[in-house]
Amino acid sequence: MSASIQDSTQVGAAGAVAGTTGSREALRNLYFVRFGFAIVWAVLLMVTAKSINPGAVALIIIYPLFDAGAAIVDYRSSGSSRPKAALYVNMALSLLTAIGLAVVVGSGIPNVLRVWGGWAITAGIVQLIVAILRWRVGGQLAMILSGGISVLAGTAFVLMAGGPNAALTGVGGYAILGGIFFLISAIRLHSVVRKAAK
Repeated sequence: MSASIQDSTQVGAAGAVAGTTGSREALRNLYFVRFGFAIVWAVLLMVTAKSINPGAVALIIIYPLFDAGAAIVDYRSSGSSRPKAALYVNMALSLLTAIGLAVVVGSGIPNVLRVWGGWAITAGIVQLIVAILRWRVGGQLAMILSGGISVLAGTAFVLMAGGPNAALTGVGGYAILGGIFFLISAIRLHSVVRKAAK
């Protein structure tokens, strides 16, 4: 092998490593932001959402919009590790959910729970797929668990909507748990990035 070919191979390998490290750092930072947002959002929802009021309406619609924005940031910053099709699906689901919630929010908590539950189920499946496709990046076990729990929680929300005790407090708890999984993944990715830098 000629020196020029060896040099180009080494440069390509170095670029791939740098790209992977950059993707991990971007994903880590995004996960930290998502953790912080989820905790603050959940606390505000639990305080305001004992009934459907302007504050609760705003919070309910903001969450899927934030999720769509996070998916866009993920797509733009995660480089070669991004699962394009799954992220596109995630963006579409979040935007459709925001629209659906805006339509039904005035009709009461049960319909909000039905739309939210449907979103949690479908988004959870997408999250599972994304995490599996990103396994080599690191920090994805928590995302796999989060996706699976999201499917179960979504089913519970749909069932709760048909019962006498329909309430939005469970949605707050769901957001907190999801935020904790984001934090775990962020910490794990931080560890992977530090090891790669040594």
